[in-house]
Amino acid sequence: MQSHVIDSTTLLRWQQEQFAHDQRNHTDIIGLSRVDKLKHYGLHFAKYAGRIARAGGDSTVTLKTMVDAALVCLSAANALSQRFDRVVETDNLPTKYRIGLLADIADAGGRFSDACEKIDHMEDFLSIAREANIDVLRWVWCVASEFGADLQTEIIKRRQQLAERQFLIARHAR
Repeated sequence: MQSHVIDSTTLLRWQQEQFAHDQRNHTDIIGLSRVDKLKHYGLHFAKYAGRIARAGGDSTVTLKTMVDAALVCLSAANALSQRFDRVVETDNLPTKYRIGLLADIADAGGRFSDACEKIDHMEDFLSIAREANIDVLRWVWCVASEFGADLQTEIIKRRQQLAERQFLIARHAR
């Protein structure tokens, strides 16, 4: 099982670390308006649902997707001014899927995308986006629990990979 305890302090620290990571490594996204950031994250969630659907139960793909979804979920929370440490009961995070592996990420990502689409129509979107984002976090937690993944370690490794990739991209852009 997971060797790292997830509590409200950890969630806040992860959001703060994600904000710093995004500032350093995703300048293309940081420069977007908040609305465009949300739409960008909605596309990520749709991409992850598709990746899980195509993977056919491949655990390597599932774990990679879980980590990517965790990072985007943290970035989305920051764009939504959503403090996970204040709105997520860490002692009540699920360890089983509500519907199923694919259905849960597709549902949450679809609702997040629905919220993004509502922006263009000047409809209420914030509560929908925030709740869907929490459900993405719940999905991440379920995957980590099912596979016994240490989410903290996986997040650190993925951020390092992304930082290295960004360095190479920036270096070749000169």
